[in-house]
Amino acid sequence: MKTSLKTVSLLSLALVLGACGNNSAPTAQKNPVKNTQAAASVPARWFVELQGDPTTLSSQSVTGQQAAFRAQAAQLGLKYQELKSYHTLFNGFVVQATQANINRISRMPGVLGVYPVQEVKAPIVERNLTAALTPEMYSANKMTGADIAQNELGLTGKGVKVGVIDTGVDLEHPAFAGRVVAQYDFVGDAYDAGGEGDALKPHPDPIADDCGGHGSHVAGIVGGNDPSKGFKGVAPDVSFGAYRVFGCDGSTDESVMIDALERAYADGMQVVNLSIGSAFENWEATPSAKVASRLVKKGMVVVASAGNSGTSGQYSMGGVTMGDNVISVASVSNTEIEVNNFTITPDGSKIGYFAATGAPTATVGATLPITKNPASTTATANDGCLVGGVNPFTAGSLTGKAVLIRRGSCTFYEKTKNAQDAGASAVIIYNNTTGYISPSLSGAATITIPVVAVSAADGAKIDGLIGGGLTMTFNAGKIIIPNPTANTLDSYSSYGMSAELELKPDIAAPGGNIRSAWPLSNDPSGYATLSGTSMASPHVAGAAALMLQAFPNTRAKDMRGLLMNSASLRWYRNAGGTLFSGLPDYVQRQGAGMVDIVASYYSTVRATPNKLSLGESASFATRSKVVVLKNTWSRTETFTAHHYPALTVGGTTFAPSPVTKYATVTINGQDADNGTVAITVPASGEAEMNVVITPPAGAADKSQYGGYIVLESKSGQNMVIPYGGFKGDYQSIQVLGDTKWGTYTANFPALNDAKADYWYEEGEVPTGTIDYTMAEDDQPEVWAHFAHQARKVTFEVLDANGALVDTLGVYNYLRRNGTNVVSSGADAFFTFNWDGKLSNGNTAPNGVYQLRLKVLKALGDETVASDTEVYTSQKFTVARP
Repeated sequence: MKTSLKTVSLLSLALVLGACGNNSAPTAQKNPVKNTQAAASVPARWFVELQGDPTTLSSQSVTGQQAAFRAQAAQLGLKYQELKSYHTLFNGFVVQATQANINRISRMPGVLGVYPVQEVKAPIVERNLTAALTPEMYSANKMTGADIAQNELGLTGKGVKVGVIDTGVDLEHPAFAGRVVAQYDFVGDAYDAGGEGDALKPHPDPIADDCGGHGSHVAGIVGGNDPSKGFKGVAPDVSFGAYRVFGCDGSTDESVMIDALERAYADGMQVVNLSIGSAFENWEATPSAKVASRLVKKGMVVVASAGNSGTSGQYSMGGVTMGDNVISVASVSNTEIEVNNFTITPDGSKIGYFAATGAPTATVGATLPITKNPASTTATANDGCLVGGVNPFTAGSLTGKAVLIRRGSCTFYEKTKNAQDAGASAVIIYNNTTGYISPSLSGAATITIPVVAVSAADGAKIDGLIGGGLTMTFNAGKIIIPNPTANTLDSYSSYGMSAELELKPDIAAPGGNIRSAWPLSNDPSGYATLSGTSMASPHVAGAAALMLQAFPNTRAKDMRGLLMNSASLRWYRNAGGTLFSGLPDYVQRQGAGMVDIVASYYSTVRATPNKLSLGESASFATRSKVVVLKNTWSRTETFTAHHYPALTVGGTTFAPSPVTKYATVTINGQDADNGTVAITVPASGEAEMNVVITPPAGAADKSQYGGYIVLESKSGQNMVIPYGGFKGDYQSIQVLGDTKWGTYTANFPALNDAKADYWYEEGEVPTGTIDYTMAEDDQPEVWAHFAHQARKVTFEVLDANGALVDTLGVYNYLRRNGTNVVSSGADAFFTFNWDGKLSNGNTAPNGVYQLRLKVLKALGDETVASDTEVYTSQKFTVARP
């Protein structure tokens, strides 16, 4: 579920670097980086949320609130276009308005908040298509016990309705024949929320057929069933609701997702899956997350992917997945993968490979002798790289041959180009660490030979056989091989916790290399292999359907605990591929661990709460929590309880690293680190655990720590209760950070003067007057990099003496930026601009002003000065002609 979002109006995120123009800024300022403009897109659609939860108010009250808002807006002379109104799960509107009017709306009485309608990109997945293999989810189903649930427990999801909010479902596919009982297409084929003109106009349709593919793949994992191909999803007898929110290409937005959630509720779906989200927007109070929370309150199990932004560091989750009691799902790598292959002779074994993008496809049946640089070994770091600018391969030495080259030191392109220049007909690159790689060849227009990547083990094997004479033959089709990273968290899976330090994600499931249904119109095989948390989430949705079949009276808000507390832990694999066996992977990445369907089925004891969010240690150095264990069975259960710590998340927000310092725990006053504690839960009764957790003394401030209370019974019933906390003062995390423009680090925030083609860093002293005519292309704007989520941002204009002239706008629950590196298309900073109007609609007179941002930190207190960061721009002159 990879997403790249645009934030609207004052919070513009999508940055495209323009060409350097003439510098009309003072000539003493020579930094060429600051003569580079970043053109920010400024969408104009906003959620306007009114006070009052529509699930607790009468319809009449909600209607009255909305009518009062409209009347007051008209009285104030506000101009906006109301695009949608919501009454069931969200109390408010979607409006289109100018920046000035949104500023004023944000300050109206009765308005709880205004939020940009986030664009949601279609999930990005790795896809492999082939008709050569029988489609299967056998390995993934075995990982979670879904196969046992189907074959031994008789659980198939029969009678349970699961809604899939995605790209639709291929209605002609045999895996879904006769089982789509509700459907709706909200957008049509050509819709693209990030497009222009007609692409922005939805064309709803009662038929939600799939032309994108992602939704069919997701539905197949939930419960596809194709006997002719031997394919079964997790819950192969569920009924489906198909809700299409994407066109064939392009993006959707949060308002369409909310429409789909309301429709799924009206259609009586018992479970709904969303393998889509909004990275870094990790607040429970943002519109889509709040709507999802209310759906759970109304009785629907909501399952959502955690996101694919793990490489962007901590606090990278966002969207629906952050909702209260929404089940947020991380991704675990499958035990098997399918790959292309070639045969080596005379050994006769098949070697699996991934083809490099940007290089020609290998010709099936082509046979080549294999060679290598005679000086290279399996430890050579710079194999195939230029040495002093000289090609390591002698001209003509590789003619007609495939050359084996180890990964490392220089780019894949450089290695390949050197081999090609020496006459090579193919290149085999082998990894220098555990696992497989899928090389990308930048500058690959000049590469004319196939390039394939194999594992470190296979590379070493080939290296050892070359001396005896070796050839390779490219084969058709693919083979299934053991996955070197099996059963560990996928590197792309997003990190929690939430911006309010709620423990997320909740649980994990197989998501890496999952083979499932694919639209027949896109490929006649009807099946494809994809990877992502998009594939993990429907596995848990299917598990929830199985549990609802087995235990139909399970409340939606209790489903998360039923699945979490019977999960199994995953261990950490580092970037080098080494499996760390000492401590489990971060709680902030795997939640309670991988779903175990059979353990959930046999679970008779429920824990309340089902997870422990401990907050920051600066406020409470030691946290005391009471966990109530309730026995739903007529048999006494006796557990031994102990503490099982997980790795602590150290490093920085953008570059986390594992730390082996961990908390200490007592249970009912007894040491749970060095022994076990007996807990007896009487038949049909309850027992309490008083858990006291002391943060890791040796971990650095700003670390995220966590672990598990593990309970084991003689009957075989085991439970895990995860906990997570923050070490130190949470408000010590700086929100307003700096940015990097190539090798230059810019002191942000900055005041931008687009007309002069120059921007002023924080604290920079101008050598002349900064002035604006306030024409559309000549207005002051603040560029601010958010290194962490912000609870509230107040945007103000001051006079020349620093006195407040007006509060222009107030914005709640802002997300952090995805990166601090400014490049084409990078989400590196937000833009706050002023058009010269005040919140009362009047035009500010010409004169000298400043702009100010006041940023209240996550969980901050406005009465505590250190909890708010303040930026004040340089003075500038408004000089309208």
